[in-house]
Amino acid sequence: MSQHVTRSRQLPDAEDGTAETETTDAPSDTTDAPVEGKAEGKGGWFGWRRKYPRTAQGVTVGITVLAGVLVLFALLMPNRLERLNPSAFLRIPAEGVLLAGLLLALPPRPRRIMAVASGVFLGLLTILKFVDMGFYQVLARPFDLVLDWILLDDATDFLRESFGRTGQVLAVVAVIVLFAAVLVLTTLATVRLTNLMVRHRPAAARTTLVLGTAWITCVTLSVQVAGTQVATKGNAEFLGNRVEQVRAGLRDARVFQQQAAVDAFAKTPPDQLLTGLRGKDVLFTFIESYGRVAIDDPAMAPQIDAVLKEGTRTLDAAGFASRSAWLKSPVTGAGSWLAHSTFLSGLWIKNQQRYRSLTTSDRMTLTNYFGKTGAWRTVGVVPGVRRAWPEGKFFGLDHIYDSEHLGYHGPYFSWTPVPDQFSLEAFERLEHGRKDRQPIMAEIILASSHNPWAPVARMIDWNDLGDGSVFHEIKKDGKDPKEVWKNPESVRTEYRRAIEYSLRSTTEWVERYGDENTVLVFLGDHQPVPTVTAGDRSKDVPITIVARDKKVLDRISDWGWTDGLKPAPDGPRWGMDAFRDRFMTAYGPQNSG
Repeated sequence: MSQHVTRSRQLPDAEDGTAETETTDAPSDTTDAPVEGKAEGKGGWFGWRRKYPRTAQGVTVGITVLAGVLVLFALLMPNRLERLNPSAFLRIPAEGVLLAGLLLALPPRPRRIMAVASGVFLGLLTILKFVDMGFYQVLARPFDLVLDWILLDDATDFLRESFGRTGQVLAVVAVIVLFAAVLVLTTLATVRLTNLMVRHRPAAARTTLVLGTAWITCVTLSVQVAGTQVATKGNAEFLGNRVEQVRAGLRDARVFQQQAAVDAFAKTPPDQLLTGLRGKDVLFTFIESYGRVAIDDPAMAPQIDAVLKEGTRTLDAAGFASRSAWLKSPVTGAGSWLAHSTFLSGLWIKNQQRYRSLTTSDRMTLTNYFGKTGAWRTVGVVPGVRRAWPEGKFFGLDHIYDSEHLGYHGPYFSWTPVPDQFSLEAFERLEHGRKDRQPIMAEIILASSHNPWAPVARMIDWNDLGDGSVFHEIKKDGKDPKEVWKNPESVRTEYRRAIEYSLRSTTEWVERYGDENTVLVFLGDHQPVPTVTAGDRSKDVPITIVARDKKVLDRISDWGWTDGLKPAPDGPRWGMDAFRDRFMTAYGPQNSG
């Protein structure tokens, strides 16, 4: 026999914690005994919460606390590694207070949407801060949301070339997993805290009001803890700066177009260009990461100073004189191609957008002007190029020798495909040492002092270079970059050794192969990464001109450059973009007197 009974159950509202009663009519058997085979509800977590209620409650509280810590961390995390200290998290974030108030005020459905959207946005903000940390560690600047995406591809290439394919894959997978975890966890944490606030609405409202009042008070009184303002609106300022960065990036294209249209030598006849260097071999040589820190830093200065003094002395004995000064690079830490194009084009190429605009324009560079005269064969020695380089055509070089065309059969030294000494010897063999040739203008990129500076090649007898196979044993004697980078002081030491090697390769080549017609201009492209510069914000790099013909250096006597290979601390300092026009003016017909 069956009868009609009324059943009721409580339906909890996941959002505000209130319960409403749902009443239903359902047929039921008159038997009160439990139906055989019907089990009592197991509770959450497969019955574990019912079986261990106290432990379950502790786990629940622990997860909620972790959610709060994660959200607070995301709100207060700085975007620079050196600012990541305890005082950074002893602050009241205005954005967190406002978000809590908004979530409490919204009705259930919009509140759920806002909680999820806020969690995702907070995760993206956290990821951007992590990316900024990496950019500050390498480039001493934040990530540019408009212009820097191409650099991520360069970063993965660097990982592969420095740590192998396995290291690259592991690093990329780890980053993807980390970013995905940040997005998911910040979203879940924000939703969980939202539900907690709604279940305890009165207490949450009072807490939000107290925090808001405290924030206003701290702002008014400028309250600080360990030199850090307690009241912060850092995320709002962070986002405001990013919006302005995007606007500036979009405006910069128009500004650069106007600057690139101005060229003082565009209408100069070919026979009036670079007349003071006719018959000379002019070599523009970039030494990777050769920055001011190598000369000024007390931990490196004694050894670098000794190398520069020795080079000055040996070159002087060979009949060469030299003058040195400083240039300000548009970049620091990385971005060599931006520095190279700034130096050669006479334009400030500070980002990839400007570089692309330059290399797709008809702007004349130093290399183009040498070629325009018809008086020089123009070549490039670019061992760092290991794949298609369509921009190379822009620089107007008659021939380009990349890493595959220097005759090198030795090993890579981490990122560096060809040791500097071999690159210079290859240039001698392929171009400079040829008989019955016309004068050469060469752009030479020396890459041995490229990050990660381990293992570092060492100088050997020039006659023993052969096809480079000798460097296999030299590499075995070198250091593992993974071990070197565990200690900043080890990184700085290996950087200094790499610069010493590059400088010695350069000066010994001049001493060995230079002659009356050799004019060498060598310079750094940018400062090394902040791990090496140790907080030095300077973008200065040394530049030196070496020649045996006295008349070559007489033409720049009014520049005020320092005698020798080492620039004076207070020596002239130009923007790197100023060099092209000053150089062409000094060696033009108007300066023949």
